[in-house]
Amino acid sequence: MLYHLLYPLATDVSGLNVVRYVTFRTAAAALTALFISFLAGPALIRALARLRAGQPIRQVGPAHQSKAGTPTMGGLLILLSLVVSTLLWSNLTNRLVWVVLGVTVLYGLLGFIDDYQKVTRKRNEAGLSARAKLAAQLSIATAVALAIYTDPAFDAELAVPFFKDFTPHLGVLYVPFAVVMIAGFSNGVNLTDGLDGLAIGPVMIAAGTFLLLSYASGHAVISDYLAIKYVPGSDQLPIFCGALVGGGLAFLWFNAYPAKFFMGDVGSLALGGALGTIAVLIRQEILLIVVGGVFVIETLSVAIQVAWFKLTGKRVFLMAPIHHHFEKMGWHEQTIVVRFWIISAILSLVALSSLKLR
Repeated sequence: MLYHLLYPLATDVSGLNVVRYVTFRTAAAALTALFISFLAGPALIRALARLRAGQPIRQVGPAHQSKAGTPTMGGLLILLSLVVSTLLWSNLTNRLVWVVLGVTVLYGLLGFIDDYQKVTRKRNEAGLSARAKLAAQLSIATAVALAIYTDPAFDAELAVPFFKDFTPHLGVLYVPFAVVMIAGFSNGVNLTDGLDGLAIGPVMIAAGTFLLLSYASGHAVISDYLAIKYVPGSDQLPIFCGALVGGGLAFLWFNAYPAKFFMGDVGSLALGGALGTIAVLIRQEILLIVVGGVFVIETLSVAIQVAWFKLTGKRVFLMAPIHHHFEKMGWHEQTIVVRFWIISAILSLVALSSLKLR
């Protein structure tokens, strides 16, 4: 909105010329989201506490009973700052911006319903059923995948890191692939959100990485130089990514150990879905698997644990998701969180290095 208000004035007021540049608006969106979150954070914590929106704690696994009653649904803070900042600084005629905003809001709404049912019934297992939640996630992801696939400019080629000329054509199989990417990362972030600050760190690292990737994908010269797919209009997505980093930093201020509130499904489902959607829109799905390796590992640990237990009656991990396995081994919560952040940063560097190592 500010972009559309200030952009026409740039020809008359030289100081407003900076509004023309995506780099400036990305920084502005990050700072705006940061400011909104810092401003609204304390009020949201008090409001959630008054509503008694405390997080029910599972009675099995690591002893986290001291956290019982800590307000959940803190992801509302990220979504508020993210959506407002993106609307203020983006070119709202860009359809890619609306696609990623739509997925974020819809997944956030789904997570809010799940969180609300948990806190009102005072049981962690009392939210939406796994089947209902997954069905809703898949429906949203399918709508996005079909919209992308039916675009006349879409070619269904898959970019493979480290291989310049290897671009397999998926054809109609791209639709279920995209659905798995979007819904899978939504669930991956949700599974990772089990310790104070654990999920938001890798989310911000992934958002920062895709800020750079989407900026490159939206410029014909840069994308040609890096040998990545040129996606017209994706140069507006860095604004969304910047707002996510800014809002995430402020959220971490309140979510760092010991957390003042938890992200909840309203945040984790939305942010995971947003990352998956951006990767699909700029055609860098495999790189998201690399950058979001922590989310992939967390998801696989649950799948392996369940499958192996059903097959043999034994467990591979002391507890899944895998961050609880390390807790059972005696690692301190903060140690796990920081080490997972370090792993995410390393994976981000690996992904970015793949752009020229071909």
